[in-house]
Amino acid sequence: MPYTKRRRLVSSAVAVTLGATALAACGSSSDDGEAGSGPVSLTYWTWTPGMDKVVDLWNKGPGKKEQITVTVKKQASGDTLVTKILTAHKAGKAPDLVQAEYQALPTLVSNDALADIGDTVGDAKSKFAEGVWQQTTLGTDAVYAVPQDIGPMMFYYREDLFKQYGLSVPATWEEFAETARELKKKAPDKDLTTFSANDSGLFAGLAQQAGAQWWTTSGDKWKVGIDDDATRKVAEFWGGLVAEGAIDNQPMYTPAWNKALNTGKQIAWVSAVWAPGTLTTAAPDTKGKWAMAPLPQWSDDESRTGSWGGSSTGVTTDSKNKEAAAEFAAWLNTDGDALNALAKEGGIYPASTSAQLSGAFMSPPEYFANQPDFYKKAAAIAETTAPSAWGPNVNVAYTTFKDAFGAAAKNKSDFTAALDTMQQDTVADLKKQGFGVAE
Repeated sequence: MPYTKRRRLVSSAVAVTLGATALAACGSSSDDGEAGSGPVSLTYWTWTPGMDKVVDLWNKGPGKKEQITVTVKKQASGDTLVTKILTAHKAGKAPDLVQAEYQALPTLVSNDALADIGDTVGDAKSKFAEGVWQQTTLGTDAVYAVPQDIGPMMFYYREDLFKQYGLSVPATWEEFAETARELKKKAPDKDLTTFSANDSGLFAGLAQQAGAQWWTTSGDKWKVGIDDDATRKVAEFWGGLVAEGAIDNQPMYTPAWNKALNTGKQIAWVSAVWAPGTLTTAAPDTKGKWAMAPLPQWSDDESRTGSWGGSSTGVTTDSKNKEAAAEFAAWLNTDGDALNALAKEGGIYPASTSAQLSGAFMSPPEYFANQPDFYKKAAAIAETTAPSAWGPNVNVAYTTFKDAFGAAAKNKSDFTAALDTMQQDTVADLKKQGFGVAE
């Protein structure tokens, strides 16, 4: 299942206005004394399927693990979980551990809900690609979470139809555009792909690959660069293809989109490592006909990808056993047995580089049985993940994207004007919330 349904965030302004009635359901079992003084009980809020079975490996493990017991509390994801964490934290009753999407971390950190666990988990840095680890540090020396799963972006295409129409797999975005035009000439009823404005994460990942830094800090102020040169380049590129009719402009995850993939009306998809699961449902009749390749690049000498999805494990500032919680977070996301169990039970693609070519990832997804080196290629692509830069009001930027870019895509109008709206709304919201903003 893709992460697309759970990528929106709530801002601190939303969280602090929630009524006290929401606090009754929140709480932590971390009042058992400091780590090292006896048995410790930790509570972990997560949405990952089967996490209780993974945690059983820890709870039943030998040695020190017998002194640290973790209890899983299943939660909803996205807006709901972030709101609940901030509400519980306001009452001093957040759990010890939380699962958080990468773009949610600045919101949680700016509300002082996540602890710096660098002293305990710092050695884990070597287990992850630099661009992935950077997402949990927010560009500082502090470490606010341990990466759990990632969504490196890739290019998926119908191998049989590319061959039928004499198309080459595009290595650059310029070649991608030419491929779209060439297909239109040879098969006017088909589209290479679609630009979809119903998932902000796709556009964010494409901008990330191009070098965008949407939120950065300048002293004690936030600087918003959603309309930076890199993002404008991406917006102009996709807006131009839509305007000339070289690609479709319909949203993803609809019955019409599923049918287009299943019947070969659309023959490619810019997606992420989790795409096989989506294609299994959306295009069941085309199993074994797709192949995966690296994302097209902006120039021949580049090799990097964006990220679409993924989450981490953080320790809250309310935990009374932060060191024990951090030890568990590191184990969960670096231990081979734990990661194999996460892959089996939760269907995740691990952030840990060592796990990406072992256990469940030694064989390709069943849908891609025709591509035996699927996960070998995926691991190589994941290593090229570009750094990202998230801020405390991603939700506002994402909502504006859907509205402004949705209208632009439908009307085939100027995408850069929509980008300007996205920039203005995001800056205005930061100021409204009371954050300092560098112009």
